[in-house]
Amino acid sequence: MGAASAPAIAALSSLSAADDQLPHAAAPAKYVIYLFMSGGPSHVDTFDHKPELQRRHGEPIPESFLDDVHFAMIPATTRQPRLQGSPFRFQQCGESGLMVSELFPQTAGVVDQIAVVRSVHSRVFNHDPAVNLLNTGDSRVGRPTMGAWVSYGLGNPSKQFPSYIVMTSGQKRQPLLTSYWSSGFLPTQHQGVELRRSGDPILFLSSPEGVNHQQRMQQLDMIRQLNQQRYEQTLDPEILTRIKQYEIACRLQTAAPKLINLSSETKATLTSYGADPQKPSFARNCLLARRMVESGVRFIQLYDMGWDSHDSLEASHRRQCDAVDRPIAALIRDLEQRGLLEETLVVWGGEFGRTPVIQGSGTAWGRDHHPHGFSMWMAGGGIRGGVVHGQTDEFGFHAVQDRVDVHDIHATVLHALGIDHTKLTYRHQGRDFRLTDTGGRVIPELLSAPQGVL
Repeated sequence: MGAASAPAIAALSSLSAADDQLPHAAAPAKYVIYLFMSGGPSHVDTFDHKPELQRRHGEPIPESFLDDVHFAMIPATTRQPRLQGSPFRFQQCGESGLMVSELFPQTAGVVDQIAVVRSVHSRVFNHDPAVNLLNTGDSRVGRPTMGAWVSYGLGNPSKQFPSYIVMTSGQKRQPLLTSYWSSGFLPTQHQGVELRRSGDPILFLSSPEGVNHQQRMQQLDMIRQLNQQRYEQTLDPEILTRIKQYEIACRLQTAAPKLINLSSETKATLTSYGADPQKPSFARNCLLARRMVESGVRFIQLYDMGWDSHDSLEASHRRQCDAVDRPIAALIRDLEQRGLLEETLVVWGGEFGRTPVIQGSGTAWGRDHHPHGFSMWMAGGGIRGGVVHGQTDEFGFHAVQDRVDVHDIHATVLHALGIDHTKLTYRHQGRDFRLTDTGGRVIPELLSAPQGVL
């Protein structure tokens, strides 16, 4: 395919970065792998051990904990729901002695690489707006996601792949909306590209039947020339995005099949992840994420569905954790062994936690949505491992110490990439927008070295 003209190249480069000084500071992280547990994992059953919750299991929660609290599914007539202790054992793990649930025995083996944040909080208690908040910094649809902001701010280091790729796994108890990886009002070249679980990894990747590679190249070259002519008439930047997308799509026709072909991986590597090369799974996605980092993909997001445990939590969380625990630990070890962990920031979490009070009864009990205090963790990419930041109260209900807003998570991720979150802006509809809106602060306690706060 022919090269774009000089004006087009100059304009294309202007779409890729917020300003010519990005990143704003030297930073260890270049890539992000965001492991998103869609539906909301229970913090009090995974990374936030609460002995007092166990001791007072079955008691009504004190009314003082329920001021200005709204439940999503627990009936309003249940004035004081009962405390529900965790059925899972916790133990101290690693040299750091972090408390980790028996649900994560493999992740417990790499806990000294992990910084757990136990005091994340928000006021959004329904799935779609909460997922939007964690991804875009706003509960409303239409804002750019974190992956799109990172792509816009730092550009695409890969010549073969989009800078932002999304993969999914798990059981579809909650739908995944394409707005969760949207570029919003940013140029659409920064939108997340979904790698599908079956068929062509990307829609329309294969050429139509009867069209050979040379014919396809001729078609794309003609489309590029037409787009270039149209751009010179209208100066519409979205046309430049289309030119760039066609060029990447052309390269993807050969690059994507090679990426998902795991025949070059050793049996030991496949076994460590628990990945079957022929079957879609979270394990396979984790291995593909490592291969994407090696290929220069800037932001990779893995959505694992099925964590919305309103009932049968004991069985459903065992199933969910069994599917993700081994590949998460393998991913961290694999990145470290290949010298990639220090430049790859791994983030784990969901849109909220689960209530420390019971929903339902009997063996089918569950936990409701809980945004008032929940856990996330980070590893690699300049993060100090083996630490805990923040606390919830004795029941795990409210974040009470070193409270962390969702925008603080975003500010810290951007900081690890060398970006000052207050300077990564885009003017839209007459005002400058940013991922952290009007808030956000970097959490220096999570950083592996005194890098300072941008």
